[in-house]
Amino acid sequence: MASVEAAAEHERILREIESTDTNCIGPTLRSVYDGQEHGLFMEKLDGRIRNHDREIEKMCNHHFQGFVDSITELLKVRGEAQKLKLISSMEELKQCRMQQRNISLVIFGCFFFQGACLFIPLCLLCVCRYYPALRTLEQLEHTCLPRAGQYRFCSIMADNIPKLRIHIRDEAMTQLRDFLESIRKHSDKIGETAIKQLRDFEKNMKTHLDKIREVPGAQDLVDFSPVYRCLHIYTVLGLRDVFENYYRKQRRKQARLVLQPHSNMHETLEGYRRYFNQIVGFFVVEDHILHTTRGLVNRAYVEELWELALSKTIAALRTHSSYCDDPDLILDLKNLIVIFADTLQGYGFPVSQLFDMLLEMREQYGEILLKRWNITFRQVLDQDNYSPIPVASEQEYRHYTSQFPLQDPELDKLPFPKKLPFSEFVPKVYCQIKEFIYACLKYSEDLHLSSTEVDDMIRKSTNLLLTRTLSHCLQYAIKKKNVGLAELVQAIINTTHLEQSCHYLEEFISNITNVPPDTVNATKLYGTSTFKDARHAAEAEIYTNLNAKIDQFLQLADYDWIAAVQGGGALTPSDYLIDLIAFLKSTFSVFTNLPGKVAQTACMSACKHISTSLLQLLLDSEVRQISMGALQQLDTDVRECESFARAGPVAGFQGDTLLLAFSDLRQLLDLFTQWDWSTYLADYGRPTCKYLRVNPHTALALLEKMRETGRKNNVFAQFRKTDRDRQKLIDTVLKQLRNLIAQHHA
Repeated sequence: MASVEAAAEHERILREIESTDTNCIGPTLRSVYDGQEHGLFMEKLDGRIRNHDREIEKMCNHHFQGFVDSITELLKVRGEAQKLKLISSMEELKQCRMQQRNISLVIFGCFFFQGACLFIPLCLLCVCRYYPALRTLEQLEHTCLPRAGQYRFCSIMADNIPKLRIHIRDEAMTQLRDFLESIRKHSDKIGETAIKQLRDFEKNMKTHLDKIREVPGAQDLVDFSPVYRCLHIYTVLGLRDVFENYYRKQRRKQARLVLQPHSNMHETLEGYRRYFNQIVGFFVVEDHILHTTRGLVNRAYVEELWELALSKTIAALRTHSSYCDDPDLILDLKNLIVIFADTLQGYGFPVSQLFDMLLEMREQYGEILLKRWNITFRQVLDQDNYSPIPVASEQEYRHYTSQFPLQDPELDKLPFPKKLPFSEFVPKVYCQIKEFIYACLKYSEDLHLSSTEVDDMIRKSTNLLLTRTLSHCLQYAIKKKNVGLAELVQAIINTTHLEQSCHYLEEFISNITNVPPDTVNATKLYGTSTFKDARHAAEAEIYTNLNAKIDQFLQLADYDWIAAVQGGGALTPSDYLIDLIAFLKSTFSVFTNLPGKVAQTACMSACKHISTSLLQLLLDSEVRQISMGALQQLDTDVRECESFARAGPVAGFQGDTLLLAFSDLRQLLDLFTQWDWSTYLADYGRPTCKYLRVNPHTALALLEKMRETGRKNNVFAQFRKTDRDRQKLIDTVLKQLRNLIAQHHA
């Protein structure tokens, strides 16, 4: 606080020194030496003096031509004043002049001859002082030589004067060429210094927004005196147009060189930096020439050069930036372009096209970010163990809940150790989404965009991340060959929690852009649909995976399709089916953490698949014969499946809903084991039919296999008459079924 007060006091003293009369400055100076931090005040005073020096130099450069013209006029006035003085004293001097005329002529002649001998080398030594040399030649040519008379040395000097003028002109041009070569070689340094001065100036002005912005002058960077001298020499010699054309032509050539980027510019940030510095250096010089000379360059000329530079620069940046696949380099390049544009805008050049190009580059930056995050997401998903996260302490619990917005009051109440419902990839994916949003925000900074525009850009990019990149990664992780049911279950749980967190991401974006999420026309995040789609894919994969496991068990089924009817004790379920039921019970116990409908659908799907698969075993074309004994064994297995369904392996089913999965197979087996064809044929087609789910085609196919068994294996051989009657009955039923099918088809 003391340093702030001291700084304020120093500022007050400096203002008093600048505005107070010198007779009253004593008390002010005494307060300086009596005050504290005397050294700091001296640094500020030195800085203020340097600022005034630069202003004085700037003003002098600006008024240099006028100053020279004024001197010329003063010299003319001095000559006229001398004439007036001579006229006023002419009468008094008349006699003396006449007496001294002969002596004066002799003395003048001798003196002038000596001067002529010395004059030429003197002018050669003083060509660096072009204006005095030209004025001396002018006085000699128009005043002194005519008065000297027709002496031989006068004619010699008169002949040499044009040569001296040419020599002075050439010397001035040589220095101009050296100047042009120097600024060509050092344009990058000039630009770098100009950019640094502007950035430093802006930093210092951040707390003084009420002050007028002043860009550092080019005279702080370059000595322009060779240009001014050469311009003046050519003006005096009547060759100003020649000089202007030469200067502009040379600078156009230099502009083309400056605007030509190096072939490997895109490989490093330094290559871009040097390119921008050269362009800034070039236009800093031209801007200063525009404002400190009278017509050497004009606004149209400078604007023409800038239009050329703008088009060339944008084309070069589009080409070279297209090679870049590093988002950090693109971001650094964007910052360089912003500094480049702001600097030239400070000198009055229009730069809106550069900012338009930056918005184009933002699309490229976004694509590169998506590629990087695609790799990141895949690594996170590949490294995940797809198991609930165990937490042993409050500290661990707070660690995970700080990374992911888990809202579960019931879980909060549970004692430690406990488990979070999701696996590691949930907080990691959530944090990576936030990192992506930060990366998008970095590019949007300093582009002179409104908060709404920044918010819209970030939301659109985040939607691409969710709907394209993350969605593909989740689909890839879900459909990998080695993903088991437990992993799929965990994936569903994970995506459910990520879906619930989407509104927190909305709030996160709003907090960093200061745009409320409910703003009209605000882009909404599509995270909900993304995670929902991933969850549905995982659910479908669970159903597919579960059915594949069921098929593995069914492949172990080994029915004896021509087995004899078992007399006496009850049949037992097949071994493969007992193992299958045990697997299903174990699997569905893991489904307790799944959303209810998912677990119910999986269970119903599994039961339907078992029922369909068993029916397909019966109808398999390779099974040509089926005995009643085989049907009884299959009936026993189906009853075991129905017992499993009644036990409610998954909560949420109402009544015997799960039994419906086996209803087609149950009615078919009941029809054959109970041999209830009269009921089937009589009631077929009625809504209340007992065997409504038995398709006549299915019944016909199965009955034909049973007839084949009777013919070839003579199952009822010990009961010949019964056997014959059964065969006749089968033939009769077959005939009736065919008629039923024909009628139904007609």
